Amino acid sequence: MAILIDENTQVLIQGITGGFGGRHAKLSLDYGTQVVAGCTPGKGGQTFEGKVPIFHPVSQAVSETGATASAIFVPPPFAADAILEAVDAGVELVVAITEGIPVMDMMKVREAMKGAKSRLVGPNCPGLVTPGHGENSHGGCRIGIAPGYIHKRGNVGVVSRSGTLTYEAVYQLTSLGYGQSTCVGIGGDPINGTSHLDVLKMFNDDPETEAIIMIGEIGGNAEAEAARWAKDHCKKPIAGFIAGATAPPGRRMGHAGAIVGGDEDTAEAKKKILAECGIAVAETPSDMATTLLEKWGK
Repeated sequence: MAILIDENTQVLIQGITGGFGGRHAKLSLDYGTQVVAGCTPGKGGQTFEGKVPIFHPVSQAVSETGATASAIFVPPPFAADAILEAVDAGVELVVAITEGIPVMDMMKVREAMKGAKSRLVGPNCPGLVTPGHGENSHGGCRIGIAPGYIHKRGNVGVVSRSGTLTYEAVYQLTSLGYGQSTCVGIGGDPINGTSHLDVLKMFNDDPETEAIIMIGEIGGNAEAEAARWAKDHCKKPIAGFIAGATAPPGRRMGHAGAIVGGDEDTAEAKKKILAECGIAVAETPSDMATTLLEKWGK
């Protein structure tokens, strides 16, 4: 098993004819992902790579191909509408890769999605990977921009606000011979669709996931909320890393949501809370995998 996506997930890519979307659509196809449709306004009836049909409305793509997940590679001014179009079409999982979507647009998206059956991951995220069982773990599912070749099928779940730190954790695990069940990049924007807590709950319920790496950063209280839940409900070993220890208060660092606004927003405060909740805290990014293995007893 895995969470959210597996080798049977039928993927739709909104913005498949753009340079960025097209490049990563091809990488997903090469990884073995079942990319069944693309969407670009005005380009319905064409094909991508000679085999993936392109539609204009998302609703038509879903009805004709059975797509259950969508990746959003749409420019920021139009990305919120693209998310809502996928939600209206009944797509179960919407993964918004786009960076720079206006906060007001995401507030409208959050309000419009109340009660919807769709789950949003992102925006401003690297997406998700569930490695396959084939050679070099191909044949799984890759939605987004994560480098597929560093992944290996296994039992460690990874959830992170940072794309590059997700890749670092995955590469460390793979290099040490430990694979991943699913890797989820939730994005670094202040308003997103899926939180650390949401993913921890899914990993906790997933029988294949035996241990977890949770990567956070300054800003907000999502990591503290997840850690406090895990203390009471999750028996699986967890290692955490919090980025931004040297960031000065009041200055946004990289991600739109990475700004210290309260006492629990700092890296040191978050690290303390994680430790108090029984999570092993890595002091540097290079220690994430070894910190988990020590906690896991491996």
